Amino acid sequence: MGFTEGDFPPVDPATFRDQPLRTRVRSLAEHWVQYGFGTPKMVHVIYLVKIAVLYIIGGVTIATLTSGLNPLEVSVWWNQPIVYQKLVLWTMLLEAIGLAGSWGPLAGKFTPMTGGILFWLRPQTIRLPPWPDTVPGTKGDSRTVFDVLLYAAILLNLLAALLMKGIASTSFDEAIADSHRFIDTSHGLVDPAALYSLIVLMIVMGLRDKTIFLAARSEQYLPAVIFFAFLPFVDMIVALKLLIVVVWVCAGISKIGYHFTNVIPPMISNTPWIPFKSLKRSNYRNFPNDLRPSRFASFQAHVLGTVVEVAAPLVLLLSTNKWLTLAAVILMVCFHAFIFSTFPLAVPLEWNVLFAFATVFLFWGFPTWDGFGIGAMSSGWLTAGVVIALLFFPILGNLRPDLVSFLPSMRQYAGNWAAALWAFTPGAEAKLNEHVVRPAKNQIDQLTPDYGPEAAEITMEQTIAWRSLHSQGRGLFSVLYRELGEDQIDAYDVREAEFACNSLIGFNFGDGHLHDYRMIQALQNRCDFAPGEFTVVWVESQPIHKKTQEYMIIDGALGVIERGTWNVAEAVAEQPWLPNGPIPTQVSWRAAYTPDRSRQTGVRA
Repeated sequence: MGFTEGDFPPVDPATFRDQPLRTRVRSLAEHWVQYGFGTPKMVHVIYLVKIAVLYIIGGVTIATLTSGLNPLEVSVWWNQPIVYQKLVLWTMLLEAIGLAGSWGPLAGKFTPMTGGILFWLRPQTIRLPPWPDTVPGTKGDSRTVFDVLLYAAILLNLLAALLMKGIASTSFDEAIADSHRFIDTSHGLVDPAALYSLIVLMIVMGLRDKTIFLAARSEQYLPAVIFFAFLPFVDMIVALKLLIVVVWVCAGISKIGYHFTNVIPPMISNTPWIPFKSLKRSNYRNFPNDLRPSRFASFQAHVLGTVVEVAAPLVLLLSTNKWLTLAAVILMVCFHAFIFSTFPLAVPLEWNVLFAFATVFLFWGFPTWDGFGIGAMSSGWLTAGVVIALLFFPILGNLRPDLVSFLPSMRQYAGNWAAALWAFTPGAEAKLNEHVVRPAKNQIDQLTPDYGPEAAEITMEQTIAWRSLHSQGRGLFSVLYRELGEDQIDAYDVREAEFACNSLIGFNFGDGHLHDYRMIQALQNRCDFAPGEFTVVWVESQPIHKKTQEYMIIDGALGVIERGTWNVAEAVAEQPWLPNGPIPTQVSWRAAYTPDRSRQTGVRA
C-alpha cells in the first residue's frame, strides 16, 4: 500500500462485473482479508490531521481560553470540570455538523467528504421522524424550513455554550474544599442557562428527525448535558461516571454471542499500521479457503474485548485502591487508543479520544477515595433514578431492537446490527440522482470522474464483500439469492445499504434503522420505482433472548413483501460467499402479489 495509491483488488476492471456475484464476493472478501478497504495511507493522515488540529487543538483552545485558562498549561486545566464540559459540547458540535464520526472516504463520503450540515441546512432533503404515526406534528419525510431553523438553532446554542465564560458554583466550591484537592474553582462551570434550551431543542429534533439526533450522539452526550444543567457538583461527577460505565458495560455485554467474533477479523484487516499479512490472516481459520473467524479472533473478541470492557469499568467505579484504579485507567485509555488505531469504517475517532480523556478526568481526577464514589450522591433515590434512566434504553433495545436504535441500546461495535442490501435493475439506481434532493450523488458517480466506472463499481462492491464477512451478511445474501434467483441476480446492481444511505441522508453509523421501510418509502415517494426495480433485503438486530434474526424483503414500489427469520448460528457457520447455497430461512408471511423478476432485470449493458 502506498501513501497516495491504494491497494486495488487484483482483478481486471473491464471484465470483473461479468463474473457471477458469488465469485465477485469471494474474490473481494479474500482481498479484504489482507488489505481491508485498500485505502491509501494519505487518507489516514488526513483523518489524523483533522483529529489533531480541528478536534484536539481547536477544542482545547476554545475550552480553555473561554474559561480563563492557558491551553499550554495542561497540568492546570486537565482536571478542570469546565474544560471537560466544554470538550463534551465541542464533540457534540462537530458530530452535529458532520465533521466527526461518519466523515470522509472511510464512511463512504468521497465528494464531498462532509455530509451533515450540507444536507441538514437544506430544505427538501430527506427527514426521518422516529414515530410519525404516534407523535403529533412529525409526519412527513421532507425537511422543512422549520427543521432547518431548528438545526441551525442547535448549532448556535452549542457554540454559545462553548464561548460563554463559566459561572460560579457553590456546590463546586464546597466539594473541592471537602475533598482537600487543589483545583482552582474560580473558573466555575458552564452556565446551566445555556444548556436548558439545548436540551429542549435536541428533544424536539429527536422527534422530528432521528438522523440528526443520532448523528450528534445524543444517546451519550445529551444525558451528560442534562447532568451539567441540573445536578450539584458531586452528583454531577458521580452521574457522569455512571454514564460512561453504563456505556462500557452494556457495550461489553452486547458483545457476548456470535456476532462480535465476526467483527474482529475484518476490522483488524482494515487496520493501516499492521504491515504483516500473516497477522491479518491469523484472524481467519484457513485463508483463503475458510474465512470464518479463528480462535485467535475469538480470544481478542471475548477476552481482550468483552471481559476488559465489562470488568475494567466496574473496577473504576468501585475501586478505592489508588494503584488498581490507575491500572484500570491506563487499560481503558489503551482500549480506546486501539479502537482509534483500527480506523473502523464509521470512523468514530473523536468519540474514542473523548472517552480516553474522560477516563482520566473522571476516575483519576475525581477518584472514589476523595469523596466521588457511587455512594457520595446526595440521595440514594437519585442514584437509583440515574441508573434506571441510563439502563432503560439499553434493556429495551436488547429485548425489542425494533423499537430502539443500536446506539441508545449501547451495542457499539457489537456486530449485532440492523443491516440491509439494496438491489437495482440496470439503470434504476440513477433515479436517486435524478429525484432526491441532496448535495452528493450516488457513490459510484462520486468516484467515476477520477477512477472510471469499472473501478468505481469494484470499489463499492468491496463494501458488500465487507458485509459478507459479518454475521448478518450471510443471511442477507441468502435471502437476496432466493428472492432474485441464482440465474437473475447477476444482472442487478447490489449495494451495501449503510454506504448508499450515507449519500442520501448525510449520515450513517451502521444503524439499519436509518434505511428501514420508512426510508425506502421516502425514496419511492421521490423516485417512483416500478415493481421489481428496487429490492431491499433488511434484517433487524438479534434480540438478546432469541436465537434468530427477523428479516424483511421490501420492494420499493410495493412495500414489505415478505417477513421471516434465520438462525444466527447457521448464518455464522457458512462462508461469506455461501458456497453451499443460501442458509435456511423460515418465511412467516408473504404478500399475495410480488413482481415478476424475469421481466424486470433485462440484459445488462
